[in-house]
Amino acid sequence: VGASLALLLVVAGTVWLATSLGGDDDTAGTDTLAAGQVQCAYVEIPSDQRIKEIKDVGVPANQQSNTGIQTMTIDTNLGPITAKIDRSLVPCTAGSFTHLAEKNFFDNTKCHRLVTEGIKVLQCGDPSATGKGWRETDGTGGPSYRMAEENLPTDKRPPYPAGVIAMAKSEAPGSTGSQFFIVYGDSPLDPSYTVLGTITGGMDIVNDVAKAGDDGAFAQQAGGGHPKKELVINKLTMSAPQG
Repeated sequence: VGASLALLLVVAGTVWLATSLGGDDDTAGTDTLAAGQVQCAYVEIPSDQRIKEIKDVGVPANQQSNTGIQTMTIDTNLGPITAKIDRSLVPCTAGSFTHLAEKNFFDNTKCHRLVTEGIKVLQCGDPSATGKGWRETDGTGGPSYRMAEENLPTDKRPPYPAGVIAMAKSEAPGSTGSQFFIVYGDSPLDPSYTVLGTITGGMDIVNDVAKAGDDGAFAQQAGGGHPKKELVINKLTMSAPQG
């Protein structure tokens, strides 16, 4: 179990490990910040390092709000899933999700990975996981940029309890992209994955997908496989920050 936990969520690592060798040339500038704003560094992946599973919809604004609560609504083929996201904890990640949602980045994509042993997570957010059937490249897609991790649960036990939605990444720091995972059972993961927010509705949908099991396609890599019960994200939206 320990070995499989160490390798969690590195299916996406094909892209992120390759790009983690880039420099900091794309780091945000030092413009004066307005009240309630933070500076985020969205590092673009060099064009010669982008695989075809990368979906380029531009880069979010470097200045992002760190106030207010947003509601993420994931409209799926099995019903809606909602999550609460606190901008004060994840301003840059929330900014990224808002940008991607506005560009219809997640529309018509499938949750490509389910893990039922050792940890209990459903992974989604690969823009290339579309259409009928599955491909060997499932889990390698993302946006044309990466970002640093935020809101790491280093003082929480377990760090990733049931009901948390968090960001997938490779073993390299600063490798967060668009892929995320919904935790449907307390999972003893290393606290190195951004906690994006908490699920407020639709956990019954995730639990039903988990009960159907997986096909074991990723068993020799990071664990788990494609969900046997397909979950398709018809559309993902982010509300305006409130409060």
